[in-house]
Amino acid sequence: MPSLKDLRNRIASVKATQKITKAMQMVAAAKLRRAQEAAEAARPYAERMGAVLANVAGPISGSDAPALMAGTGKDDVHLIVVCTADRGLAGGFNSQIARLAREHIRRLQADGKQVKILTVGKKGYDMLRRDFGQLVIDRIELRDVKQIGFSNADTIARKVIGLFEDGQFDVCTLIFSQFRSVISQVPTAQQIIPAAVPQAQQGDSAAAVYEYEPDPASILADLIPRNIAVQIFRALLENAAGEMGAKMTAMDNATRNAGEMINKLSITYNRQRQAQITKELIEIISGAEAL
Repeated sequence: MPSLKDLRNRIASVKATQKITKAMQMVAAAKLRRAQEAAEAARPYAERMGAVLANVAGPISGSDAPALMAGTGKDDVHLIVVCTADRGLAGGFNSQIARLAREHIRRLQADGKQVKILTVGKKGYDMLRRDFGQLVIDRIELRDVKQIGFSNADTIARKVIGLFEDGQFDVCTLIFSQFRSVISQVPTAQQIIPAAVPQAQQGDSAAAVYEYEPDPASILADLIPRNIAVQIFRALLENAAGEMGAKMTAMDNATRNAGEMINKLSITYNRQRQAQITKELIEIISGAEAL
């Protein structure tokens, strides 16, 4: 049984930890609102970009389509871009993304496909390197970035497009966590190369006739790389909001657990202290009676 001094030290240690988790919860709550607003503001732009892409790509088919939209004509080599956070203490946020990535990779390998991995975020690399370390061709960390901007997504997009132009892969899939609420983040897999054109939006634009200057192929040559950067930017913003939501929930649970532990330790301390006092009183009374 621990001594009274050990219990006092343990209680003081848990109280110090509780202060830290409470502060982290408040910081995450303060950052969550801004991150959520940024993620929600990026969604309409990303969706509208898909509609514009569908309208322009409607009359183009076959050899006239850009390579980023038509693909290589093969489905042998897949690049998986796994976007996670650079820091932990966010509950199951990073592990859920890593679980979806593992399932997707194993499904592709079972079909005889070659898989390559590009990780964005330190935690994604740490979680995948044990099982698929030999498949990771590069990793990008955003730890030193104070606020995610479009330039960060554009850098990643240029790297992915460069790998595609060098013939390193045929299909690219982006894996991230879509933010829904503070307690709900949904791991999502989205194909970005070849660019997936929304079929429903293509049908909606069939009644309208557009003339483009320059030709649609030239517009798509510039539009598709921008769309890839926009989709990656949206994924980074969704991840940032989801990370803050998950961290706020995790730190709130940690603070409550610390409070419960302090209560239990305090009860144990008081009982042991009372037992020690009672023992000392019995010894004093027994000594007095012996005299």
